[in-house]
Amino acid sequence: MQVEPYLFFEGRCEEALDFYRSALGAEIIMLMRYKDNPEPQVPDMCPPGSENKVMHASFRIGETTLMASDGLCSGKTSFQGFSLSLTVPGEAEAKRLFGVLGDGGQVQMPLAKTFFSPIFGMLADRYGVSWMIYVAP
Repeated sequence: MQVEPYLFFEGRCEEALDFYRSALGAEIIMLMRYKDNPEPQVPDMCPPGSENKVMHASFRIGETTLMASDGLCSGKTSFQGFSLSLTVPGEAEAKRLFGVLGDGGQVQMPLAKTFFSPIFGMLADRYGVSWMIYVAP
C-alpha cells in the first residue's frame, strides 16, 4: 500500500511544476496533457482551450513521489487541511528553501528554534500549497 499526495492546480499545474523543479529540484517523471487522452474526453470537463493543460503528472521531490493535475481548470485552487512536510539536513538549507518557497507566498510561522527542531517554519507557497520546513534534531 502506498499513499501519494495528488495536487490540483486548476490551470497552473505546469507553472507549479516548473517552480518546484527550480526551487526544490523536482524531477518530472510523467506528464500527460488533456489533448493526449487516449479516450474521448468527458464533454465540458474543462473549458475550451484547455487541451494543452496537464491532465496528469507525476513528479519526485527527494524520495517522495507526488502527483498533480490542472483538474477542471477552474482557476480556483483550494489547498486546505494539509501541509507538505519537508525535512532538510541543516539550517542553511532550511533557510534557503523557506525563502525560495515563500517567494510570492505567505509565511504562516517564521523559521525559528522549537522544542522539537533547531529550526522549523510554515508557509503557503505562491500556489497556496502549505509547507512545513523542518530540520531533525
